[in-house]
Amino acid sequence: MTRNILEFEKPIFELEKKIDEMRKLESSLNISDEINNLEDKVEQLKKSVFANLTRWQRVQLARHPERPYTKDYLHMITENFVELHGDRAYKDDKAIVGGFATIDDQKVMIIGHQKGRDTKSNLYRNFGMPNPEGYRKALRLMKLAEKFNKPIITLLDTPGAYPGIKAEENGQAEAIARNLFEMSRLKVPIIVVVIGEGASGGALGLGVGDRILMLENTWYSVISPESCSSILWRSWDFKEQAAEALKLTAPDLLEQGIIDRIVPEPLGGAHNDPDTMAETLKATLLEEIKILRKIKPDKLIDMRLHKFGNMGVYSE
Repeated sequence: MTRNILEFEKPIFELEKKIDEMRKLESSLNISDEINNLEDKVEQLKKSVFANLTRWQRVQLARHPERPYTKDYLHMITENFVELHGDRAYKDDKAIVGGFATIDDQKVMIIGHQKGRDTKSNLYRNFGMPNPEGYRKALRLMKLAEKFNKPIITLLDTPGAYPGIKAEENGQAEAIARNLFEMSRLKVPIIVVVIGEGASGGALGLGVGDRILMLENTWYSVISPESCSSILWRSWDFKEQAAEALKLTAPDLLEQGIIDRIVPEPLGGAHNDPDTMAETLKATLLEEIKILRKIKPDKLIDMRLHKFGNMGVYSE
């Protein structure tokens, strides 16, 4: 399988390729020490590269085509997942998947954006860009979770809500706004996790919760760096500067009080070791659910409203 290598990953990839070539010769030549030395060098290089990522490089990692998507996490961290379809008004939106599942002994409703892996599946999933019916389906499932008193987990990974004319005619803005309103007063715990791209209202439509988490190499912003660059400089060529100005990474948002926690990724990113990433996320979710389950519903809603009401407040 052809690997997708980002520009800043190339020095690491070249060394790993060299190690693979040397291993083929190891049986006939005594080069074990050289291989060990190169492996140590690769490890040090990885630590150096991934400890000093720019904001744009984190955006690239968040979009990596081999990064785990919602359905991958469903497969790795849940059991007995039962997918529920349709908004009971128009149709089923394949860009959002959701249903009841079990994480260890904890029954939850889990909902998330879903991208495709190739052209065919991306067209099927609309590149992870939901239409209004997707947000209405998500709200239907959240109301169902409230009815049965089950925690809600949402996984955010979208380049934005679908911007087509049909979506606007069908009430895209109203559907997202309705979700924001309804999610703010649901009587069950809501945990939001940005697992990839968190772009604009497309992400925010699933993004109101008691705890907002971001994986280490993800981004969450009102606008993508490319679109920001296009507006400010009339060109996509300044996307790296735009990413720096937007302060859209997990450390940035934790500092600003927008999110509550950063979930660490394996060295090299989530795509480098999906199993370890899934184990870390699973443990984090169970920990958060245990804490939130102890809070009474009315108090939970008050805390949620207070949390979002305080965002953006500053003094001079």
